[in-house]
Parts: sequence; C-alpha cells; structure tokens
Amino acid sequence: MAKQVKKTKEYRKPSQFREQEPASAEASAARPTIKPGSQENKSNPMLLISVGLVVCLALFAYYHLLTMVQMKDLSDSLTMPDQRVFGYTMGDIQALRTAMDADAVGQLNYLHKTAGFLFPMFTAVFSMLLFIRWIPNRQTRWLAWMAPIGFAVVDIWENFAIDALFSHDLSTGAVLLASILTTIRWALLIITAGLVFGLGVVRANRGFKRKLLAIREGTD
Repeated sequence: MAKQVKKTKEYRKPSQFREQEPASAEASAARPTIKPGSQENKSNPMLLISVGLVVCLALFAYYHLLTMVQMKDLSDSLTMPDQRVFGYTMGDIQALRTAMDADAVGQLNYLHKTAGFLFPMFTAVFSMLLFIRWIPNRQTRWLAWMAPIGFAVVDIWENFAIDALFSHDLSTGAVLLASILTTIRWALLIITAGLVFGLGVVRANRGFKRKLLAIREGTD
C-alpha cells in the first residue's frame, strides 16, 4: 500500500522578504531609464521648421536677388514687374514688351512656374507651422495665418497676371490688376516676415530673462 506523502507548506521568514527587496531594487536600478525629454529632443519639430525657414530665405535670395536681377540683361536693364514694390503703369509694361523678345518672356514665365511658385508655398507652410508652435491662442494664430496664406495666394495669382501682360493684348485693366497684386503681395510678405522676426525676438527675450533669473537665484 502506497504511503501518503504529507505535504508541508513552506513559510518564509520576514527576513527573507527583506533580503529580496534590495535585490529587486538593484535590478530596477540597473535597467536603463529612458528620459522623455531625450526622445522629445530628437523629434523636435522646431528643427524642421528652422530648416524650412532657411530654405525660404534661400529661395527669396535666388528668386529676387539673383534671377530677377539677371533678367535685366534680357530687358534692356528694365526692372521686372515682380520687383516693382509700388506697382507699375501701362507705359512701364509697354517698354518691357518692346525690350523683351520671345526667349526673355519664356524665361520669365519659367521663373514664375518654378522658384516663383515654390517660394510663396514654402513661406506660407513654414510660417504657419512656426505660428502653431509660438502662438498658443487659437484666435490670434488664425489672425497671424492670414498674412502667409494671403501672400501665397496673391503671389501665385500675380504670376499669372504678369504672364498675361506679355502673352495677350495689353489693356489698362490687366495692368492695373497686376500692379495691385504686386503691391499687395509685397505688403503681405513684409507683414509675414515681421511677424516671424517679432515673435522670434519676443521668445529670445523671454528665454534670456529666464536664464538671467536662474543665474540670480543660483547666486543667492
């Protein structure tokens, strides 16, 4: 007859639990801790926005300070309509039509379709992203967005209006429309740049004051 094995329960002493607690604490301390700030720094969207704004500046320099200035070589040293901040008249456009041949007009049209399109689009997108980061109030942010959005729309519309001045019969209404669009476009660009620069100065001033206050508290 098989013997019945008597099961016994193992009772641990309180000292054994106290010995295991430091071991578990050491194991948890040995595990690598991931700081949420480090991951956030790696995926900081301000880096992308900063790069985008640098691209906008490069496109502005290429479009307005390089290619549009070089277009004077094809127009008997006359300034392109895009560069005339305060607009232009029927006589200005007539002089350009006389000085520019088909190749020069094609070159101007090509610039409008490439850099003339990319510059306003990049400026609008990255300015709006910057305002999202720097303007917490939703209503104020929408007001700030009106400048870059309006600039992009008016700039692209202006490109088509200027191209029409060289490809269709010249009329007073067409010249007046293109001239108004050019002036509005420059005004909106200046407003957008002013908002970006102004917000940057305000944030830099706040950061400087915080660092100065931290230094003073550390020395006290």
